[in-house]
Amino acid sequence: MKKSLIALAVLAASGAAMAQSSVSLFGIIDTGIGYIDNATPANGNKWGVGTSGNATSRIGFRGVEDLGGGLKAGFWLEGEVFGDDGNAGGLNFRRRSTVGLEGNFGEVRLGRDQVAGYNKTSSYDLFGQTGVGQFMGWRNWDGAVNTGNVGDENGIRANNLVSYYTPNFSGFKAGISYGFDEVQGESNAGRYIGGNVSYDNGPFSVALSYDRLEISQPARGLGDRDNVTLAGSYNFGVAKLIGIAQQQQYSYDAGGADRKFNNYALGVAAPVGGAGEVKLQYARYDQKATSGEADQLSLGYVHNLSKRTAVYGTVAYLKNKDGSSLGLQSKGINTTAAVNQKQTGVQVGVRHSF
Repeated sequence: MKKSLIALAVLAASGAAMAQSSVSLFGIIDTGIGYIDNATPANGNKWGVGTSGNATSRIGFRGVEDLGGGLKAGFWLEGEVFGDDGNAGGLNFRRRSTVGLEGNFGEVRLGRDQVAGYNKTSSYDLFGQTGVGQFMGWRNWDGAVNTGNVGDENGIRANNLVSYYTPNFSGFKAGISYGFDEVQGESNAGRYIGGNVSYDNGPFSVALSYDRLEISQPARGLGDRDNVTLAGSYNFGVAKLIGIAQQQQYSYDAGGADRKFNNYALGVAAPVGGAGEVKLQYARYDQKATSGEADQLSLGYVHNLSKRTAVYGTVAYLKNKDGSSLGLQSKGINTTAAVNQKQTGVQVGVRHSF
């Protein structure tokens, strides 16, 4: 009898523990057809099937365990999915691979992740930092090399990251990230530090971020890339207005003038008929380091067929001048414009989340 009671107690405790833990599978598949003219230095056009025109395609696993006393442990593994070729290069978890603790003190994360200098202020881009319509301020403007995080020269994500995010204090929140360079020698190339502060109160939202990434540049040697971004939005109900102002500055140990790139965006999004949304966004890229300038105008429409599925269309126009040669960004259709060339890009596709 005692053994039976003990067994029942063990099973009950096991069931309670299982009830306090959860693991879920999630993802987005976004695939569409796109066209961009003047997509090469020789003014050739490109078209085809691409991915992530409205939201970045991904698959991931996340889990949380309630440790009691308000303390939780969790993990997050997330990799990008390329619907056009089925991940010919293989699936990895370079979008995010973290483990952390969360409680009344806030949240601490360890691992590869978006940096705190990007993840909040970038959220004001009406095109979600993807597709031909996206705001292109976060890019590798000066051709830098990130020895510690090859492929992350734009400073959006970092390896070997430690991040802390505060609780919500009456609408105020903050976050800070530090990325170890873990490179032999004393160059510190690849080291990252950055953070953000934000305030959200009803229809009003504003955020300020700053970060520094230690980089090298083939022609100028070791240096720092400093990025300051101020962004905000106000939702009037009938429409939401957003604004972004950013400066990236590159300075090098060998001296010489700092190389600055100022970027701006202004946009409006409005619901249409209960199931749709139309968005219009203008961006200016003032490349002071090279005296080049570019203007981008993006128009998009998203129609929700259900809570999980939507169809979308985006048209973007980019005008380079004064020596600028920016190209519209589109996964699956890479572009490099000729100097002072104009580009027009079109994308239509389907997005499904699970």
